[in-house]
Amino acid sequence: MSTPDTLVIGSTGLIGRWLIPELTRQGRHVAAMVRNADVRGDELRGWVAAHGGDTELLTVVDGDLTAPGLGLDPLPTVRDVYNLGGRFAFGLTKGEARAVNVDGALAALRWAQALPSLRRFVHISGYRVADAPVSEKLYRDKGAYEASKVEADHAVRDHAEAHGIPYAIVNPSTVIGDSTTGETTQFIGLAAMVRDLHAGKLPVIPGGKDVWVPVVTADYFARFLAAVPEHAEPGAALWVLDEDTPLLGELLRILAESLDVRPPRLHVPIGVIRRLPAKLTGADPETLGFLSADRYPTESARELAGRAGLAFPPLLPALRAWTDHLVATDFGAQDPAPTTQASVR
Repeated sequence: MSTPDTLVIGSTGLIGRWLIPELTRQGRHVAAMVRNADVRGDELRGWVAAHGGDTELLTVVDGDLTAPGLGLDPLPTVRDVYNLGGRFAFGLTKGEARAVNVDGALAALRWAQALPSLRRFVHISGYRVADAPVSEKLYRDKGAYEASKVEADHAVRDHAEAHGIPYAIVNPSTVIGDSTTGETTQFIGLAAMVRDLHAGKLPVIPGGKDVWVPVVTADYFARFLAAVPEHAEPGAALWVLDEDTPLLGELLRILAESLDVRPPRLHVPIGVIRRLPAKLTGADPETLGFLSADRYPTESARELAGRAGLAFPPLLPALRAWTDHLVATDFGAQDPAPTTQASVR
């Protein structure tokens, strides 16, 4: 068993599954926190081995964001903590979302605070997190998932600043599959829109012509995260997204071409979609908040990428590989065919 220098919370989610192999390839000794480690540990080790990681540098530990002290045994050698844990789902109640996304994030931060040699606490937030006041109106307008991520962003930042905890908050855009293989384990959000496009159930483009839904590939994001403890200043807020992502209408045209289906051409404003019955539009109201013309402050993330020698992979081939994987797995309904390890760089 290795002596871990890094704790990854949320190890079996999309981001964790790409981050852990990347960290171990760089020689980092990782403690991967999962629930029911006795049951899920072998599966995670198999995944890491199949994706180019070093399982000799991996320790699977049992823990839970909702348990006192995370339910973890002491790990005094850990220097870096990645909180990737959270409930990413639409239709949650406020209590369900807050229990993990807010209270769990603070529990992880307090656990890290007690470490004798903490270098960095890295909290994953989201690119749509804005400096909005936390209120019942926020939960009503944004939905429980997005509102809880906004609240967690405030809570983590406030507690870390008040107690002098070295932290960084990373805000990824929509994370798609590996840039080479297209492999993903996440099938909601933009992937659900691709599913509807493939099934002929996306007759219009939601939002105006300036709507932008930026993406980032899973493997690039893993490499970026691995670089954060060394290269980010304490208190950094980093928006990570590929600015070459086309506007939504053009993005859907590219995806439709890859799927060999007819792309939608008519734009329907979000305000109109909100007024129509969900049964008619097929749109989950919570997803509409992610359809925006906003742009994001990416300068600090670009500077970090430069210091770490990182470059985005070519986007169009990555999009095509991702859509191929989505179709091959029936959008998560089937297990993918066995593959060789994902791209290693």
